[in-house]
Amino acid sequence: MPTPPFGIAEFQLVLLRRMADHHPDLVDDALRALSASHADLREAHRKWQARVHSRTFPAGERRYRTALGPPEAEEERQIGDLRCRALRWPVPLWPDLRFEVLCAPGGAPGGGAVWNEWLVRAPDAPAPALRTPADLTPWSCTVDDVARAFPPATPLTADAPTRSRLAVTAPGTGERLVAHFTWGLLQYVEPGPG
Repeated sequence: MPTPPFGIAEFQLVLLRRMADHHPDLVDDALRALSASHADLREAHRKWQARVHSRTFPAGERRYRTALGPPEAEEERQIGDLRCRALRWPVPLWPDLRFEVLCAPGGAPGGGAVWNEWLVRAPDAPAPALRTPADLTPWSCTVDDVARAFPPATPLTADAPTRSRLAVTAPGTGERLVAHFTWGLLQYVEPGPG
């Protein structure tokens, strides 16, 4: 019996699987919106992990092209001294966001090594109004949204795969905060070191 295809519907479940640690209620709402179950979520995660750890499945950016199809956008980008390619795919669950993969230049066609993978704001979507720490609600913003709204933002060492953290200072009060993200989407904020 052929293996069922793995596409954006299943990939959204992979994203949700990592977010369930922080907000199971939001994940339950998302599963209902996707007409999916927790069993579907676990199965999608199992299949994705099998692909990630397979010696025969394409690696690098080809892994995403195989699962998600051609990217909606592909561009060259300069980040400091590094040059890379950015690939973006729409994510129906979050219409104002895109799943972005940053890849090393060169290599085999479609096979550049992946440097980063996360959700970002779609180019034509307005960023949320983030003025105070109270505006930093779960799933409301991306790493870049928070970094722009609360400069200067300092990246901190990730505490797990697919997670990232930013140290920021609240405007006006000087309160130090650490914003925690999974796949680039805000999960929670906690007081930072004083």
